Amino acid sequence: MTVLDMMVLIAQCAAVFFLAAWLSTGFLENVRHPSLNETFTAQVLSMERMRNDFPEAYEVVAHRRIENPEVQKILFRLIVIWEGLATLALWLGVAGLVLAIFGAVEPSSAKALGVLGVLLFTATWAGFLIVGNWFCYWFCHEGAQNTHYQMTLWGLATLVLLVAN
Repeated sequence: MTVLDMMVLIAQCAAVFFLAAWLSTGFLENVRHPSLNETFTAQVLSMERMRNDFPEAYEVVAHRRIENPEVQKILFRLIVIWEGLATLALWLGVAGLVLAIFGAVEPSSAKALGVLGVLLFTATWAGFLIVGNWFCYWFCHEGAQNTHYQMTLWGLATLVLLVAN
């Protein structure tokens, strides 16, 4: 392995590590303090802010809303489970890449683990964009939508880094 190949592998490991650390923080917060995000998830699903701030537009799409609190909680829990799986996959990717740096694992196998984790990370945020679009969250949750775009782009950039070499 050349010095450049080693440096690329180190950069790939660092990039996956950064995603794993970031998502771990969010996942742990959702487990320890679910009300922080569960409230906003419920608002998006019920289209509460849209109903209050844009009543005419709300009437057009109000049939999409989910107002049942139990269904909202179940959906939030499913999101947290998905986040947990993505976080685990990212950490497995980091571990594989660290082992590849030290020659204990074939780099292509380690990168495949990293790609899986990053794909799950990226799918999380792309999924929020798609579902959020269905619930018109761009009307009243622009900050969340912007974050989801940026996380999707961060994941895609990391995927490109992982498969480029």
